[in-house]
Amino acid sequence: MSLGHVKFWGIKPEIRVLGLDDGSFKPRVRGKALVIGVVLRSGRMLEGVMSTSVEIDGTDATGKVIEMVNRSRHKPQLRVIMSEGITLAGFNVLDLGEIFRQTGLPMIVVTRKKPNMLEVKKALKHLPCWRERWRMMKAAGKVYPVSFRGRKIYMQLAGIRREDAEKILTITTTHGVMPEPLRVAHLIATGMTRGESVGRV
Repeated sequence: MSLGHVKFWGIKPEIRVLGLDDGSFKPRVRGKALVIGVVLRSGRMLEGVMSTSVEIDGTDATGKVIEMVNRSRHKPQLRVIMSEGITLAGFNVLDLGEIFRQTGLPMIVVTRKKPNMLEVKKALKHLPCWRERWRMMKAAGKVYPVSFRGRKIYMQLAGIRREDAEKILTITTTHGVMPEPLRVAHLIATGMTRGESVGRV
């Protein structure tokens, strides 16, 4: 069943976007990983930071993101949530449709490389509840290529039309090929967990 999508009657340059990224963690070690959300306006102005934690290779990322967003005082101004990849803290999979349903905010997942779903499925089979994780992966839908400055990235969507998502990526991408909300979230998350930020463009 289709979830529908949010209608953007006009995407303004000052759109506020929440970018999500996780901090550094030790793979395959039981514990929690920090997740940072940053609110950027126009892809340039930092207006807020929020945080939560999720289990490494766990199954709580969807609920934790929903809770973090819904309790935030920034939510009324937010228009979109972005995440770099569909997982946090290893293979803690985000259910894009559920996040859209529970927050009312469309999701844009951005990756540098097109996911190799056969390899992903193979890795998931080593984890508990792998079928449910795989269901969420498949439910994320089509992977769309997007070209910026001669380089290609990929996106998956929930609650937003492809053309609207591409416009938002164009507005929020000011350095390199990754949107600023994701770049800034990564800098803060790695800075807090490693003692020094590690940048990506």
